[in-house]
Amino acid sequence: MLFRSVSQSRYSPLAYPVIVGGGGAGGIASPAAVAVQGSNSQFASIISSGGGRGAQNPAPQFGGSGGSGGGSNNTQPSGAGNTPFRSPSQGNAGGVGSGGAPNYGNGGGGGAGGAGNNGSTTAGGNGGAGVSNDISGSSLFYAGGGGGGTYQGGTAGTGGSSVGGNAGAAGGNNPGNPGTVNRGGGGGGAAFQSASGNGGNGGSGVVIIKIPNTVIATFTGGVTQTSSTSGGYTVYTVTATSTTSETVTFT
Repeated sequence: MLFRSVSQSRYSPLAYPVIVGGGGAGGIASPAAVAVQGSNSQFASIISSGGGRGAQNPAPQFGGSGGSGGGSNNTQPSGAGNTPFRSPSQGNAGGVGSGGAPNYGNGGGGGAGGAGNNGSTTAGGNGGAGVSNDISGSSLFYAGGGGGGTYQGGTAGTGGSSVGGNAGAAGGNNPGNPGTVNRGGGGGGAAFQSASGNGGNGGSGVVIIKIPNTVIATFTGGVTQTSSTSGGYTVYTVTATSTTSETVTFT
């Protein structure tokens, strides 16, 4: 649940790191496993931190910090955004969960464009807004937060900017929905009726590089990417890297 857009006027013919971060795993109800923070994405020296994990019931009830923060439950602290600090800022804090009956709504995850909304006694908080960018050639949203889940009914939180995952449908033991792959969307929280469901996984990151079409980009073998050329520029969209040692060289 993070986003960074940076312009660079010139690059040297060196091998630059390129890493696509994985989305964090949602919490699992049985056997119990705590949710995991997303991993970092990187191009050259530009790093975007993985999104913070969401809270769980019965524990941990606080949200994890990260590029954007995870939502909490039962009035516990939510996760902070832009952690560690980077400039320009990566994202925002998660929302705080309600501690009140009947539905104890959890906080929504933070997004790159706004904080996650707090949960209420009857609804999960909506995920924070993502941000739009047209570097790929189309205006798309990235890094919206996941929606917060509820207990025994109420209204499930929705994901931010349609890239964060919606919470599981209220009124059942329903899993949260995953965030959008290669858009950095946060996973949605689970619904709890008679037992806890599983949280949704976060969406993986993406690295998009736009360079003049007179420059050639050469990637190492573990990089999955596509390219398109228009208006004198080539846009490389890197959707996966097999290791954290992959690079790109410009000539």
